Amino acid sequence: MKIVLTGSSGRIGRAIFGALAREHEVVGIDRNVFSTTHIIGDCADPDVIAPALEGADAVIHTAGPHAPHVGVWSEAEFERINVEGTRTLFDMAAASGVKRFIYTSTTALYGHAIAPRECTWVDETTEPQPKSIYHRTKFAAEKLLEESATPAMPVRVMRMSRCFPEPAPAMALYRLHRGVDARDVGTGHALALSHEGAAFERFILSGATPFAKEDCQSLASNAPEVIRQRAPALAEAFDRRGWTLPRTIDRVYDASAAQRELGWQPRWGWEEVLAQYDRDSIEVLAPDATYARKSE
Repeated sequence: MKIVLTGSSGRIGRAIFGALAREHEVVGIDRNVFSTTHIIGDCADPDVIAPALEGADAVIHTAGPHAPHVGVWSEAEFERINVEGTRTLFDMAAASGVKRFIYTSTTALYGHAIAPRECTWVDETTEPQPKSIYHRTKFAAEKLLEESATPAMPVRVMRMSRCFPEPAPAMALYRLHRGVDARDVGTGHALALSHEGAAFERFILSGATPFAKEDCQSLASNAPEVIRQRAPALAEAFDRRGWTLPRTIDRVYDASAAQRELGWQPRWGWEEVLAQYDRDSIEVLAPDATYARKSE
């Protein structure tokens, strides 16, 4: 299969490339140079897109400004790339005979749906309530794809949870309820390429959670007790390291639909975060590290 991958130089683009390259011909497009990128250019530019689409079977659209660009790039640029660029790419792919379109989205667009002082259980039926221009444009792109999808070119939207490098304690805890490894994101996209079903479907990709929906009230008021019950090995690892468990947890992303429908199984949980930290991987930051954080 020939697959056009936009955003191929980025963190998630590289992970998707890695999940595909052994079995497929992958043509990477990005404005930035990297070994996974074959065409340097703007994926919203028809002159850049057209030659890549020749003979393509599928498109995976990962490119676009995201949380770190908020306040740096103009809102017009978010609209141009995330919304109009997605529309252009989809229309050109359809005209070229592409048979599958995969769109990388984000759980960040749930935004205000996360209730304050509560723990919100989030699945694909939860209605997004975007906060920022990033969230709004990603959601707008999803909606235009939902309206445009056809049986001839079905669309799968992959709402991935957070996976950028963060301090080790936070990153490990997030794998229980709102975080995912980039490699697991790549695998999810690869599986979506062969998924049968309706013309349009969306899936949350987030780490396997030990929590159940009925835990939400306790997670909001006494998270350490629930963590010690549901994830005792993590609690013990935190105790050994002198790390503190969070007092509350405000959300749980439920990825069971992706596991059920795609056959997707996240492999890299909190244990991998601690293993990466112990071997000084640049994928995980030190517990006391300061870094430029953009909220969901």
